[in-house]
Amino acid sequence: MLTFIRQNFRWIAGGFALTYFSSFGQTYFISASIAEWQAAFDLSHGEFGRLYMFATLGSAACLPFIGRLVDHVAANKMIAMDVPVLAGATLLAGFASSVPVLVFAIFLLRLFGQGMMTHMALTATGRWFHAERGRALSLVVLGHQGGEASIPLVFAMIALAHGIQAGWISAALLLLVVGLPFAYWAYSKPREPQGHRVGIDKPVRHIRSWTRREVIRDPVFWVLLTGVLAPGFIGTTIFYHQDYMAKLNDWPPQLFAVSLVVLSLTTVACALLSGAAIDRFSARSILPFALLPLSASCFALAVAGPPAALFVVMVLLGISYGISSTLFGALWPEIYGAVYLGSIRSVTVSATVVATAAGPGLTGTLIDRGIDLPRQMNYLGFYCLLATVALVVASLYLRRRIT
Repeated sequence: MLTFIRQNFRWIAGGFALTYFSSFGQTYFISASIAEWQAAFDLSHGEFGRLYMFATLGSAACLPFIGRLVDHVAANKMIAMDVPVLAGATLLAGFASSVPVLVFAIFLLRLFGQGMMTHMALTATGRWFHAERGRALSLVVLGHQGGEASIPLVFAMIALAHGIQAGWISAALLLLVVGLPFAYWAYSKPREPQGHRVGIDKPVRHIRSWTRREVIRDPVFWVLLTGVLAPGFIGTTIFYHQDYMAKLNDWPPQLFAVSLVVLSLTTVACALLSGAAIDRFSARSILPFALLPLSASCFALAVAGPPAALFVVMVLLGISYGISSTLFGALWPEIYGAVYLGSIRSVTVSATVVATAAGPGLTGTLIDRGIDLPRQMNYLGFYCLLATVALVVASLYLRRRIT
């Protein structure tokens, strides 16, 4: 592993930086300011959830058009366009003077943070690595866990000492001073896959590159989406409603922050293990197992009571996150090739963003109408089991198709 990292440091580190700084568009970061925004603009839990959903849906609608640019524009130039816009969005969010301005800021954060930063990292990694794609992706996606474990904590410390506006200013400075120059340097030299050089990549089977139009017409693609969308929808729902769940179960306010460390450590370990498993057995072979821990986490949260239950939820969620984050990055190039990977991934990322948008909006509305979150989590657990059956069927079909 250390030899692999040393030989491919700039590309692994560049992808890690992009997923790390995508945190500024992720729900676990944005949610730290929700209480202040609700108080400032007199918004209920459901009202803000719907606004958040609309802003995120808007970003998802733009992703298929903007995301396809990564097939035609050099990766470092895409970074030079994306990061300054994301930095501007952080300032806009911190100093929003009205609800429309706030919604627009969240739209930009979701589009250029959660959407494009992750899209650029996983597309470039999937295209630049072949036989050891799973290992490369397992390292790149660790940026999400690194950001999840550190950025909200630092933001909270700055906000407590100097106010949330200081926290958002710090986010913009970090993006412009550290994120932009480092990621630009790392991706300024594309990696050429070394499929036949021992010690770097193994020889791999040639995969025909499908166009986006062909992929959209493939029924298997839509079956796979039933699994792809579940982690984002459920994870975002859990993070968004952390204050609600803490009050519902009488958990200490700091419990969620501590549990995120458990989530991150579990995700890191499982991402690395799943990356090795993907390189050895293929992504489609691992596919049927991705949602089983997620289903168990839903059922655990549905009956959660004592504080220890949250740590069980986070371990199970971390297992599923670790598997799915690596798996769904490696799956698309393995099935559909790498030439049009940017266009294809723009559709899947857009669908994922839609799922993360629907989570807070739908569940918040149901809570307002008297259907509590534990009951909803029970339903989501059964959905994961049904989606697992669909993924098993898809995996068996793909095994016959890709031979």
